[in-house]
Amino acid sequence: MLIKGKTKEKTKKGRVVFSLEAPEAKEAFLVGDFNDWNTKKHPMKRDKRGEWEKTVMLPPGTYEYKFLVDGEWWNDPRNQAFSHNCFGTQNNVMTINPK
Repeated sequence: MLIKGKTKEKTKKGRVVFSLEAPEAKEAFLVGDFNDWNTKKHPMKRDKRGEWEKTVMLPPGTYEYKFLVDGEWWNDPRNQAFSHNCFGTQNNVMTINPK
C-alpha cells in the first residue's frame, strides 16, 4: 500500500494505492471495512508483470482490509500490521494520518 498525493481540504480524503503480486490470478478484489466488505465493489487491475493494483480515496482513519484472489482470501504480504477477525483469521490494518 502506498499513499500518494495531497489530501483535499474540503473532503480530507487521500489517494491510497493497494497492490498485490499474483501473476497467476484471474481476478482480484480489494475488500475492507471502507467498502463494507463488499467483494465486488473494488476490482483490481493487473499489469503485464502480474501486479494487481487498485486506487481508492479514503479519509484519515484506521482501516482493515484483505484481498479476494480467485475466490480465496489473501493478506497483504507488504503490510505486517494485523488484527484478528471474528472468523479466526487476520485482516491487514492500515492507518491514514491527517495531513
